[in-house]
Amino acid sequence: MSHPFATLSPDLVLDAVESLGYLSDARVLALNSYENRVYQVGIEGETPLIAKFYRPARWSNAAIREEHAFSLELAEHEIPVVAPLLRDGESLFEHAGFRFALFPRRGGHAPEPGNLDQLYRLGQLLGRLHGVGASRPFQHRETMTVENFGHQSLACVLDSGFLPASLRPAYESVARDLLARLDALFASVRYTAIRLHGDCHPGNLLYRDEAFHMVDLDDCRMGPAMQDLWMMLAGERQERLGQLSELMEGYQEFHDFDRRELALIEGLRSLRLLHYSAWLARRWDDPAFPMSFPWFANERYWGDQVLALREQLAALDEPPLQLF
Repeated sequence: MSHPFATLSPDLVLDAVESLGYLSDARVLALNSYENRVYQVGIEGETPLIAKFYRPARWSNAAIREEHAFSLELAEHEIPVVAPLLRDGESLFEHAGFRFALFPRRGGHAPEPGNLDQLYRLGQLLGRLHGVGASRPFQHRETMTVENFGHQSLACVLDSGFLPASLRPAYESVARDLLARLDALFASVRYTAIRLHGDCHPGNLLYRDEAFHMVDLDDCRMGPAMQDLWMMLAGERQERLGQLSELMEGYQEFHDFDRRELALIEGLRSLRLLHYSAWLARRWDDPAFPMSFPWFANERYWGDQVLALREQLAALDEPPLQLF
């Protein structure tokens, strides 16, 4: 079976960029991306551009345009996101059957884990982002729920054939126990779903000259504000309490945080674990995945997942982190 990017050659990438009136210098550098394909393309006499080719059949055109509109709306509020370039008012283009967008190149490095000064600034950035995100809902992008990130992920894993028969009973049992807890948790915590970055891990943040840029809103969706915050926390409980305090001090300068959402942190971590395994299973026919994640098909990975899900069950019994 041919994979979705089988015909996406360097020449096609150059032709797509030049179809919009740019003159390339024929240099194409593939960047680290799995869900889509992203390239740095040299432009004659100018700064290189970033060309992002969207995975076929993943999002509708309306959903991609809504992502772009959100990025541009954030940029209008001077929030440092890397928004797509417009040509005649359009941001989504098509060439040879591929949909693509162009972005300016931005440099930088990921935030340092546990750096309290950076966490304060990140809190400010996310507070500003959520201030805009809360102003109105998405119309064409999904809402993060236990159903689509949890139950559907488990169903995908069980049907995928990757889960070793020897570990299937243990994995299925702990996953179902965990999902029962998550159903109850998300039903008991009242929160308002807002527009989010959706995949706000350190790799999607660029730090340079004491400022951040946020990249890759490909997973933007509706959900609890906490989804964009919890991945900034690392280490032991006491460390995370200090990090949370700095993050929230910056955040609440620009947007109110509902403290009830603190109870969702371990639930959101649990959903990410389930969703990640399902994501790898769904994408395995793309040759980039077996090459980049060879351990996924090994029994050890699934044994580690059983342990990780058990740890999440225990974590849900712990008191949530608190702000003082």
